[in-house]
Amino acid sequence: MQLDTRAQTLLKALVERYIADGQPVGSRALSKISGLDLSPATIRNIMADLEEMGFVASPHTSAGRIPTPRGYRMFVDTLLTVQAIDESTVEARMQKQLQLKSPQKIISNAAQILSSLSQFAGVVMTPRHESIFQQIEFLRLSEKRILLVIVAPNGEVQNRLLLTDVDYTPSQLIQAGNYINQHFAGLSFDDIRNRIQNELRQLRDDMTRLMQAAVEAGSDAMSDNGEDVVISGERNLLSVTDLASNMTSLRKLFDLFEQKTSLMQLLDVSSKAAGVQIFIGGDSQLLPVDDMSVVTAPYEVNGKIVGTLGVIGPTRMAYERVIPLVDITAKLLSNALSHT
Repeated sequence: MQLDTRAQTLLKALVERYIADGQPVGSRALSKISGLDLSPATIRNIMADLEEMGFVASPHTSAGRIPTPRGYRMFVDTLLTVQAIDESTVEARMQKQLQLKSPQKIISNAAQILSSLSQFAGVVMTPRHESIFQQIEFLRLSEKRILLVIVAPNGEVQNRLLLTDVDYTPSQLIQAGNYINQHFAGLSFDDIRNRIQNELRQLRDDMTRLMQAAVEAGSDAMSDNGEDVVISGERNLLSVTDLASNMTSLRKLFDLFEQKTSLMQLLDVSSKAAGVQIFIGGDSQLLPVDDMSVVTAPYEVNGKIVGTLGVIGPTRMAYERVIPLVDITAKLLSNALSHT
């Protein structure tokens, strides 16, 4: 919905003032801070129109107005002036923490940096590794118990125990391993899963079941690489009045951190878009708390997007400062991981 210049200026002034002090903003204050030469009556009329359009709301206890999720969305999409950030200063602070050999430690430090500089919660979705294998082997342990040995292209070895309905002979296990290695080595287990039904029809049903079990176990083994999401600074949000004053919202927020399913979905969605994305509670169905916002950006390894990072905080956050912080952290993390 298009707003005229006066309405945009007043909405921008209202959101900025509300973010700054957390108090409903009245017409008298707007007349002083907006820079517009308008009468209080004209400002009240424009604010009434903004309220009717759903951009602002009037709390029952005050004559002033506060931004709605729709108002925040209009603000961040079209009215926000992002602060220029001194990249060299931020980079100097981050450089030492991101110059490590362990990718997991670098990711953990990135979450801590986001939390420390924003004073909210920092979050990083760890890189997703394709479950590619170079070789597998079946070893008979006892009747209906088989050890699946998986060798990754980098030489890493994973073992998984398979409990089967059939007591396979050593020669059958060798045959099954040879078949998978000859036809599927170098592919991911997900690729094999998509092809296995058609390509294994010529084998006996019991051999097909063994290979399907190996694919499922192998996929789980190769994707089991620690935490999917690293979160730092959750306790900072207990100091945010907008979130901590509502126990129901706070419970939903910490459920989000504990369960991580919705958070993973949100981060996965943002990894498919270029640049910084802003999710606002009450505006995005991916957020369970109306007073919560998430600012995210994807990061890369050698030019390929592998994950997402961001800041989780209240809708009343200083977006003009958080957005460039998230953006530069994503760039620095990409550079750090590409050189490990």
